[in-house]
Amino acid sequence: MKLYVCWGTWTGATPWPFRRAESHPCGLAHEALRDAGYAPDIVRCLGWEALPGVFNLTPGRRKVKALTGERTVPVLVADDGEVVAGSSEIAAWAGRNRPEVGPRPT
Repeated sequence: MKLYVCWGTWTGATPWPFRRAESHPCGLAHEALRDAGYAPDIVRCLGWEALPGVFNLTPGRRKVKALTGERTVPVLVADDGEVVAGSSEIAAWAGRNRPEVGPRPT
């Protein structure tokens, strides 16, 4: 399982003034996956979707564009190849697809 993120997976407010009240979407997706029991491989895509395309030509952003048609992250690629884009969608996917836990020892 791979989780494509921008620069990191922090969950606090973003450093940009116009989004300060919101939590960071990449961190929210990562947190939802961890809370569900997953440990995704993190792929840092760098760049920023608001910048012109030339600034978003990193290998990670190119892969995200090939997967979704957009350069926006977060994007999850599940082990079965399913692609889920967006933090809310990833959180919902994680809630529906919790890994099975074996029987508890007695």
